[in-house]
Amino acid sequence: MNSEKVTPGAHRTAIWDLLTRTRLCSFPFPPHGHCPNFTGARDAARQLLTHPEFAPNRTLIVGPERALLPLRKLALESGLTLYVPHQKKEGWYWKLTDPAGARLSLMPTVGEPKLKPDGAQAVVLACVAADRQGHRLGKGFGWGARGLNLGLPEYTLAHPIMLQEQLPCPADSAVNLIATPHEVIGPAHRPPPE
Repeated sequence: MNSEKVTPGAHRTAIWDLLTRTRLCSFPFPPHGHCPNFTGARDAARQLLTHPEFAPNRTLIVGPERALLPLRKLALESGLTLYVPHQKKEGWYWKLTDPAGARLSLMPTVGEPKLKPDGAQAVVLACVAADRQGHRLGKGFGWGARGLNLGLPEYTLAHPIMLQEQLPCPADSAVNLIATPHEVIGPAHRPPPE
């Protein structure tokens, strides 16, 4: 594909259509308009959480997407502290330490509202597509659409079908590692330190 002719929207639609045809995602259906909840997200979460570059992080900002639910659950069960964007107060986060807080519906019960993600060491963003150079394409809108620009390393999870050698369109942001159900890819291109 020629990057001059493929828009991010067209590439997102192609990935959503492919995931639907191959039945490699689950609720919410259809995946269109979402960062897909892909098959193997739990295994990808384990790969990332145990990777030597990522494992030392004890306080994370993690997206609210369904694909990141297994990562939130595993991280909280491991004693990590999470900040998840508040769904009703833009710019606010839920601070979570209780594993029950992995589910969005329980965050108001067990989470503490915070304006700043104090002590956060890394960010995990969901994606629609990524490439081996570390470029990430999100759903095109929402809290982490263009990355967070907090000066923290950013990471993502992807099914291999969502991964290309090179995105055929402009990326939304760059990540340090991409975890799939079977491997963690350390991109050849690393985001420049801020």
